[in-house]
This record gives sequence, structure tokens and C-alpha cells, in this order.
Amino acid sequence: MSAISCHNIIKRYGETQVVHAFDLDVADNEFVVFLGPSGCGKSTILRMLAGLEDISGGDLHIGGRRVNDLPPQERGIAMVFQNYALYPHMTVRDNIAFGLKRLKVPKAEIDSRIKEVSDTLGLERYLQRKPAELSGGQQQRVAIARAMIKTPKVFLFDEPLSNLDAKLRNHMRIEIAKLHQTLKTTTVYVTHDQHEAMTLADRIVLLRDGRIEQVGSPKEIFERPRSAFVAGFIGTPPMNLVEMSVKDEGSHFELRGRGGVVHVNARRFALEGRERVTLGIRPAHLQVDTNSGRDGGFSGEVQLIEYLGNEVLVSFGGDDNEISALMPSAQSPRLHERVSFVADPEQVHLFDIDTGASLRIDAAPSRQ
Repeated sequence: MSAISCHNIIKRYGETQVVHAFDLDVADNEFVVFLGPSGCGKSTILRMLAGLEDISGGDLHIGGRRVNDLPPQERGIAMVFQNYALYPHMTVRDNIAFGLKRLKVPKAEIDSRIKEVSDTLGLERYLQRKPAELSGGQQQRVAIARAMIKTPKVFLFDEPLSNLDAKLRNHMRIEIAKLHQTLKTTTVYVTHDQHEAMTLADRIVLLRDGRIEQVGSPKEIFERPRSAFVAGFIGTPPMNLVEMSVKDEGSHFELRGRGGVVHVNARRFALEGRERVTLGIRPAHLQVDTNSGRDGGFSGEVQLIEYLGNEVLVSFGGDDNEISALMPSAQSPRLHERVSFVADPEQVHLFDIDTGASLRIDAAPSRQ
């Protein structure tokens, strides 16, 4: 059993509180990713799980046991850092075996475990090399092997791929996903890279200013953001967020702003009595207007065209009201051409202009 339970965890440095009432349950064998901007508290929380930071308040249980005051070596965890922290004078084999040798594990068992982890991670032919003779991706695999060999209950990863180039990051991300499928070890992974989070996680914990903004599967967070912050943080290219005025037309609401008009279903959103809202629409959900603006939409002069291969990202409008739309490269407009797009009404998101909370009638509170 390797479930993690965090109840009302807080962290203070002197008078400054940086983690606020963190509540989360991580199931046995689940892969959970902490995601958020720099300074949101994700690495601090991970270090509290590991025992590298004191917990200022609340209760932390791993495998059903309260571990607040236990040292790292007694928590049944293994941590992989952003910095590989390998001993440069030791071979790969000795780096992997170092922790077991300190625990005086019998040599035969060490040899058996080294063979198992090196086979799993493809390190057999590198065992006699020194870290300086390895690529960044190979060094990170050694760091993972050193954690694996302890057969921990829980794996903790602190931005393990941020020092690698894009190609190696992609390769190692796939390797970590395969490793989790093989080992089925409870895993908590910290990153600021939403692509890593979306492709690795069973669930994402999106953090902001030391608080949970939303918890959910990648699909849930992408399709049903509970706040404007979540909507703007998740997705590449980012969601357009536009301040709009609200007019009740009976069967629907008419939204106006940035030279655009959008009609939304009156039953989908809690808009009664509101004068202004923040509308969110992803660039991929804006379509070229073929109906001469009769259904509403957004229009403006093309300011920038970003070529993305099969698609282009077209930014149009003025400096203060720029909107982006994603479209096939073959249909790309010209710079400074006037364009018009309509929003798919089923893909529109609306948020409270002051709190940022989703106005979907079936939306849960934005903070947990």
C-alpha cells in the first residue's frame, strides 16, 4: 500500500505562509503531476512529502502511516531531482548501488537488483562508464535507476527533464511513462511544462500561489477549466480571454467586446443580472466566417502569422484587443488582410470578471 494523503498541509517561512491548506489524496499506483508557474509552491510541497522540508501544519500519511516527523529514509520514498547529483568519480554501477551499499545490503542482492534496473532502463552497456561519458538523458536514467533500486513505495520527481534539450525531453518523457506502466509505483511529478503534465498524468494538480486551483484528469482540466487562470494556463496556443458586455435576449445571451459578438445558450451559464464577463475561446475553436457576420464573431486586421507546419496561428485586431485563431496553413491569410472568425458556441467558456470562477451552471468551485 503506497497511497498518499495530505490533510490541511501548510508551510510557513517565518511569518510568510507559502502553502495554504493543501488537501489531496493520491491513490495507490496513481501518477499525479503538480503543475503551475514558478513560485506556486509545487516543489515546496514535493519536498515536504520527501521530508526535505518541515511541515508547518497539517497531516501527511504515506501508506497509511503518519510521516510528518519521520526522516526521508524512513518514508519509503525515492526522489529524482532536476540535478542528477551523480558522483563523478564513480562508475554508473557504483552510483546505482551506492544507497544499497550504505545499507549493507548483501552483494548478491545488489548485483541482482542492478541487473534488473539496468535491464529496465537500458543501462547495461554503460555500467562501467563514468557520468561524464554519458549524455544528459543517460545521466537522468542513471538517477532514476538509483531511485528504483531502493524499491520505494513512492517515486517523487522534481522537474527531472528541465535540463535536457527538447528531443531528449520528449524521449525521456516517453521512457518515464513506460516505466510507470511497468512498475505501477505511486508517483508524484513536479513540472512547469504543461505538455509533460498533459501526457504523463492520471491527474493534474494545478497550483497557484500555494493553493490548489483545480484537480482533474488532463481531459477534464482542458475541457472544463474551473477558473480563468486554469483556462489561460492550460493549452497551447493559450486560450483567448476577452472581456465582454452581457445582454439578455431571452432565449440566449448576446456578448459584445473587442469588436466581436457571441451568442451563448441561456441554460449553460449563470449570467442573470451580470453586466460583464470574461469570455474564453481556444484558437482552434474559432472558424473562418463564411456567413458575412450574420451569426456574430470577431474581425480585425491580421497583425501576426505564426507558421506551425500544418497550421498557422493568426493574430488579428489591435494592440489592446488582439485575438488568435488556429487554421490550416493552406488557408492562411496575408499580413494586414482583414479577417473574420466565428466562435463555436459549444466551446465557449465564461468566467466571473472579478473572481475568475467559471460561470458554467454545472461547474464546481474553482478552488479545492
